[in-house]
Amino acid sequence: MLWSFAYLFACRLFTLVVLCFRSSGSKELEIVVLRHELSILRRQAKRPQLRKADRLLRAGVSRVLPRRSWSVFLVSPQTLLRWHQRPVARRWTYPRVRVGRPPMGSEVEQLVARLARGNPSWGYKRIVGELLGLGVAVSQSSVRAILIRNGLPPAPARDHLSWRRFLRQQAASMLACDFLTVETVMLTRIYVLFFVSFERRRVEFVASTPNPDGRWVGQQARNLMMQLAEGERRFKFLLHDRDSKF
Repeated sequence: MLWSFAYLFACRLFTLVVLCFRSSGSKELEIVVLRHELSILRRQAKRPQLRKADRLLRAGVSRVLPRRSWSVFLVSPQTLLRWHQRPVARRWTYPRVRVGRPPMGSEVEQLVARLARGNPSWGYKRIVGELLGLGVAVSQSSVRAILIRNGLPPAPARDHLSWRRFLRQQAASMLACDFLTVETVMLTRIYVLFFVSFERRRVEFVASTPNPDGRWVGQQARNLMMQLAEGERRFKFLLHDRDSKF
């Protein structure tokens, strides 16, 4: 291995010495021949795949050669300039340091949202105080930002009892009733009164008549109450429209 390296070094050194004693005319002629062979290879071969070291070498050599000699390279002058700008920009690019507060973890955000949903009357200060009791330090502005991201309004708006929330809370104690019409074969219109429970979405009582009025509807309500009493079920609210039959 050592002798092979020594032999290769001696051959390269001998070639360099011979090259130094050659005339400038023969060197120029050899350069012309090499350029011609290079142009032939460019016409026949596909675009070469350059490695990172190849780009760095060509970018460094281009800074030494004049611009008029850049035509010997395989790429355009704009590409050479771009290759040279990349290592320069990497050399003078400083690491980015994030300014401001560190980002809040998802666990803390979920905890804040859960406290706000479970306690509608709690404001920003109350939530911050409860989190401090749990060993979590969060500012009021951070709590406000978390609530906005999760679509939660402030405490007064969250504590307001909406119609949908009221229906969900009182579904087990609410009934709804209404009329529907049925046309018989003899073209007689029958009015059907039905009662539906909110919680189970089940029809609790049905009655029909061709001529409904207030007295008949009241009697059907009493029949419904007797039926519910047998099943030991209690309701507090009844929803219906403003039909004169009620």
